[in-house]
Amino acid sequence: MNEIIKSIYTAVLSGDMTTTQEQVEQAVGSGLTPADILQEGLISAMTEVGRRFEEGEYYVPEMLIAARAMKAGLTILKPLLAASDVQPLGKVILGTVKGDLHDIGKNLVSMMLEGAGFEIIDLGVDVPPDKFVEAVKSGGIDVLGMSALLTTTMPLMKTTIDALVAAQLRDQVKVIVGGAPVTQSYADDIGADGYAPDASRAASLAKSFVG
Repeated sequence: MNEIIKSIYTAVLSGDMTTTQEQVEQAVGSGLTPADILQEGLISAMTEVGRRFEEGEYYVPEMLIAARAMKAGLTILKPLLAASDVQPLGKVILGTVKGDLHDIGKNLVSMMLEGAGFEIIDLGVDVPPDKFVEAVKSGGIDVLGMSALLTTTMPLMKTTIDALVAAQLRDQVKVIVGGAPVTQSYADDIGADGYAPDASRAASLAKSFVG
């Protein structure tokens, strides 16, 4: 592994935002391609962060600061990636369902997905079914991710899936759900394509759908 790439990888793993930015700038200046910096530096580091989280070596705070460091590096790369026509892994819509204002989990999922190479459309919190449907209608969406932290708002996940069916869009997008009260059996019951108990596994699940 190139020394600068290695230092980016290490900086992301340790959540060092400043060093990540500096090393990404240095990598760009040294002539490394934006695609290589993204793939070998940022994405590979976030893959390792996900592995450590699933193994119990990292917890949410470590994952969060690593994701922030990755995002800082990605900010520098984004215009260069666009200019060199590097395509994202896929496009994901995220939102917390109507009636629910919790966004920490959703934001972490967003950062992990971005770290995996996806383009994210974040609809925010308190998102009604019709807003999810309109976003899918815009086209080119691979995955729709819904979050709920309250048992009272969980039924809105099924309402949204039903709205996608009614709009004849259901087969165009994979639907994944998550949040503290959500379970695999609930995801199965409402007709979701997948369930993720945490941000790391949400990224793995989304990758399995586009891979």
